[in-house]
Amino acid sequence: MKGEYRHTIDAKGRLAMPAKLREELGEHFTVTKGLDGCLSVYPDAEWASLETRLRSLGNGEKARRIKRYYFANASDVQLDAQGRILIPGSLRDFACLEKDVTIVGLLDHAEIWDTGRWNEYNADIDAESISADMEGMDF
Repeated sequence: MKGEYRHTIDAKGRLAMPAKLREELGEHFTVTKGLDGCLSVYPDAEWASLETRLRSLGNGEKARRIKRYYFANASDVQLDAQGRILIPGSLRDFACLEKDVTIVGLLDHAEIWDTGRWNEYNADIDAESISADMEGMDF
């Protein structure tokens, strides 16, 4: 998945998913808390892969926290006839989604951001900072 798409969420919490991402996500998929204050959107195959990785963590304190973070907040969603999903209120609150949202593709999943937060997050990111991040990553 790739790209950046600007949309609005309606008062009922419905969000139209971009057509290009709908093709890769399928008719139903999973939305959960993401990192950095956004929501993560996983197609079924990627969610199954994440489940497998999380199962392998065992049941120590850190593993339980990670599992709870992803699974307690996960919601199975399905596209309606207009290509929209309903985002549960708890997830909208977590990501501060009120009206303007930005949906970004990130290879194996997508993220849903409040547009203001997305702009703040990207304010200090430029070619120089990405170059510095790439050092030592064998990229």
